[in-house]
Amino acid sequence: MAIAGESSKEATVRRSLLRGALVGLLVALAAAGCVLPPESGSSTPPEAQVVAADARALAYGRSAGEILGNPEVRDKVQALFGADWAPPTGVGVGKLSAAAPQYFELGGPVRMVRIGDANYIAVTGCAAQACTGRRGLLLIREGGEQLMARLDEGGFSHHYAYGPGVVGGPAGAGPVLASALRALERVSDGSPFPRPAP
Repeated sequence: MAIAGESSKEATVRRSLLRGALVGLLVALAAAGCVLPPESGSSTPPEAQVVAADARALAYGRSAGEILGNPEVRDKVQALFGADWAPPTGVGVGKLSAAAPQYFELGGPVRMVRIGDANYIAVTGCAAQACTGRRGLLLIREGGEQLMARLDEGGFSHHYAYGPGVVGGPAGAGPVLASALRALERVSDGSPFPRPAP
């Protein structure tokens, strides 16, 4: 549709400019649509605090390996990770490339984290051959009935939740795990994950 007195070249330029403006507007609308407000009635978890570790922190072991293998929580930890406990059978976007225990091959210090009125045993870890690329955080609520975990790999975070009273399942565990990780970072020179020897 050309305007009277407009050359075909000018009409082509005008159409290109209009298309560009329309594409820019669509991209801006799509980007704005990606920001979602919190659901009504939902709240962020209280900010986590690292508390002095005592005998409770070592209830299931002194290292990630001991905790994962402890008979009191071993079956719960395996149930927490479900199919991701075993080596992966296929490859795909967003899938883990290793079994969950490998994210704790090198374990960080066992700590106590307090979130709201609950105390959690917190252990971090990473894969021996890919420490910066495969990291894990495991939280065990005092008493051992509730567990939450986060495995990070290739830009993806996988969240897990197990036990009675874990609100929201894996999706609800995400904010709690993020709060715990921030608290651990504050007391760990920025990274609570193990640092392999050079």
